[in-house]
Amino acid sequence: MLDSVTHRLETAVSALTVSQDPEQSWDDLVRFWEEMEWPEGSKVEIIEGIITVSPAPAYRHNLIAERIQRRLYSVIPEEWGIFQTLAIAVPSRLGMLIPDLVVAPRQEDTDTDTDTHIPAALAELVVEVTSKSNARQDRISKPAAYAAAGIPLYLLVDRWAPEGPTATLYGEPKGDVYRPLSTTKFGEAIKIPAPFDLVIDTSEFPGD
Repeated sequence: MLDSVTHRLETAVSALTVSQDPEQSWDDLVRFWEEMEWPEGSKVEIIEGIITVSPAPAYRHNLIAERIQRRLYSVIPEEWGIFQTLAIAVPSRLGMLIPDLVVAPRQEDTDTDTDTHIPAALAELVVEVTSKSNARQDRISKPAAYAAAGIPLYLLVDRWAPEGPTATLYGEPKGDVYRPLSTTKFGEAIKIPAPFDLVIDTSEFPGD
């Protein structure tokens, strides 16, 4: 069992910091994440070994994700799905992450020991829409994990970027680093390359 759990409240985000001794494993952390009763409706992730409990995203946040999802459905193969609450595991980065959108082949016929998550390497694209309280995670911690897992494309819709709302597409992961492929301000179009070959018009996104 995990030795101790301390509660730490932050603005709009609460985190449970799990103290681990050298003998505690990734499996112990995942088991705790799976078995603990978390607040209903919250988003619970493991980010760099820290269990983080976030409130449900706001309406505009969800609206952006829904509009991206609608566009993606027009170009993905029938055997792929777009998932909004799917956890993806990156053990090498002590990460159990729940992107706003995950595009991945469906795994109905795959034997697995759990149905709580899939390996992050199965994803073809992940999308994050920042919230004011956790934008740093979407900009730094999560892309490092997604790149380490080898996810080909990462789309960051940053509503709270210092220079104003932007959308940035990252690709060509190497180690835990992505290369920025393109960045656009809200109101402009951003292209998602093959296998999607999709142009998303960010003027459809609501402002603040």
